[in-house]
Amino acid sequence: MVRIIPMASTIGPSLSSFKFASASPRLFSFSLSSSSSSSSCTIPSRRLSLLHLGSAVPQSHFFGLRAAKLLRREANGMGVAAAGNAAQASTTATQENVLEWVKKDKRRMLHVVYRVGDLDRTIKFYTECLGMKLLRKRDIPEERYTNAFLGYGPEDSHFVIELTYNYGVDKYDIGTGFGHFGIAVEDVAKTVELVKAKGGKVTREPGPVKGGSTVIAFVEDPDGYKFELLERGPTPEPLCQVMLRVGDLDRSINFYEKAFGLELLRKRDNPEYKYTIAMMGYGPEDKNVVLELTYNYGVTEYDKGNAYAQIAIGTDDVYKTAEAIKLSGGKITREPGPLPGINTKITACLDPDGWKTVFVDNVDFLKELE
Repeated sequence: MVRIIPMASTIGPSLSSFKFASASPRLFSFSLSSSSSSSSCTIPSRRLSLLHLGSAVPQSHFFGLRAAKLLRREANGMGVAAAGNAAQASTTATQENVLEWVKKDKRRMLHVVYRVGDLDRTIKFYTECLGMKLLRKRDIPEERYTNAFLGYGPEDSHFVIELTYNYGVDKYDIGTGFGHFGIAVEDVAKTVELVKAKGGKVTREPGPVKGGSTVIAFVEDPDGYKFELLERGPTPEPLCQVMLRVGDLDRSINFYEKAFGLELLRKRDNPEYKYTIAMMGYGPEDKNVVLELTYNYGVTEYDKGNAYAQIAIGTDDVYKTAEAIKLSGGKITREPGPLPGINTKITACLDPDGWKTVFVDNVDFLKELE
């Protein structure tokens, strides 16, 4: 859906502009006004004082003029302060409205995007070894790239993978920040045997997870992306996890709750192995895809490489979404607006660790699928 190029780049400016009330005074302005009663006092006016200038003016009149000026300054100052307080209260109310809207927005993780060096080879591995289906494929020769969408169900109701092949680029750097994707299977050992039979790479044999009882295994695709196989019963969302490493877990949880409306489903600390994980999603973990955030003790930064791209999330309003992200401390990398050519409205952002997410208008997304 969004063009992915070999190296991280700056996406061009938005084709539309929009102003929405936010926490920052820089994003909007108030027309400050105060009633005449707040800036005037029952004191002699300058015009009345001038009537006495035909003769020597007593000192008491000068005192009256000075007092009037002082009182007038005080009244004006109080008026501005009152207007400022009203503006601040309005700003706070607007912030609360936007962040409250996020919780009510109809959001769903749509797909995860990353780059591969041989599209046909990757499609073969995912379909034959991991049981995915090729949902659609599109070639954009004028832009020199091809996309393939794979998953376990239709894109309008399932989380899927969007692979990007850029002409002539056969290798990427995955980096140390990206962790793995998770796939729920009914029999991990059987899936591992199938992967081995097809020549796939198994990096962790089936067995209980560290500190738990869930049977898992890890396999690696031809480009080096890791997949965690989790043994579960039937689930409506087999492609169930995206794991990313972060430098400050509490900061990330706070950001994703406020800006993305994600719910903290569970948090587990593993002091023996010096890491903590947080599972966040838009619904129960056994029925929805989740974002798994991992914090390794003492590690605050990671190399993100140039292979993994982003997650796409559906929203009813990309403009309000962008404002919520700004209010929550995120960085907008593409202002909300329609994409040239297809008119699908999107906005893109970075979280506090620099992980990219693209929000897509729900109605436009469904039209694009048609």
